[in-house]
Amino acid sequence: MYDQPVRQRALTLLAEGRSLRSVSDITGVSRSAIRDWRQRIDPLRRGTACPRCAAEPRLPDEPEAYVYLLGLYLGDGCLSAQSGRDVHALRIACAEAWPGLVESCRTAITKVRPANKVCLVRQQGCVMVTSYARHWPCYFPQHGPGKKHERPITLQPWQRTLVDAHPWELLRGLIHSDGCRITNWATRTVGGERKRYEYPRYFFTNASEDILRLCTDTFDRVGVEWKRSRHGRKTHNVSVARRASVALMDLHIGPKH
Repeated sequence: MYDQPVRQRALTLLAEGRSLRSVSDITGVSRSAIRDWRQRIDPLRRGTACPRCAAEPRLPDEPEAYVYLLGLYLGDGCLSAQSGRDVHALRIACAEAWPGLVESCRTAITKVRPANKVCLVRQQGCVMVTSYARHWPCYFPQHGPGKKHERPITLQPWQRTLVDAHPWELLRGLIHSDGCRITNWATRTVGGERKRYEYPRYFFTNASEDILRLCTDTFDRVGVEWKRSRHGRKTHNVSVARRASVALMDLHIGPKH
């Protein structure tokens, strides 16, 4: 780790109009490090104490970012232990068609764990937004063996406190991960003429009954009317089609981008 005089000298050289490359050559510091110092000169302490592991556990420092990240994790996220290391990888799968979603996910992770780097691993059709940290299981106690829909998913009391305070952030994370906003259409005969009507609609799809219930309970809390179509069998879809509820969702969530 570089001390403060080295950091200050690099920034002074930049302020004199030198390029990143020349400052790197002069100081022996990588350009990426100098670039980071322009945003924050004070060093971040590696191994920052986990708020949940403290002698007196506290809530995450960025509650809104955390609740949004919780929604993403419950929808399309997973934790996996790294072989031979006391570290877990948090991976959130984001469709590469939505670069705004990828950036929102990366920003949320950085706010929740600013001392840990975030990397993008591109796979076919998606981007795995990934971060390694020892304490990710403390943030997501829903982690466990097997698939999420094959085990109980319940919020801890401290998580419930945050979700109650920021319900829209949870819904935004859930919709951004396992939901969508689409345009439906229907036909109706008016005055003997068949006419086509279009209307927006939100869907949330998840195989876990517990996660579906968490979503619909939160819908109820914020005043969004929803339906779950069964058609004689259990489905994993929740829809929001009422005009006032769609308008409310558009105000707080909107389509992916």
